[in-house]
Amino acid sequence: MISAYLDRFEGNLAVLLLGDEERKLNFPREFLPEGVIEGDYLKIEIEPDEEAKARAEEEALELLRE
Repeated sequence: MISAYLDRFEGNLAVLLLGDEERKLNFPREFLPEGVIEGDYLKIEIEPDEEAKARAEEEALELLRE
């Protein structure tokens, strides 16, 4: 899990500061939860999507078979 601080909004982007090093990340505002405001802290979890990967691999194999 990554801790992020919502520093500010710049148009359609949210400027997040990630981790202890406060690395800057411009993130699409539309993907943030409703109601978050500048100064909020967020938790970000990134994990592999094995189902999507399997579907994409199957689609690619199907295209190769054709």
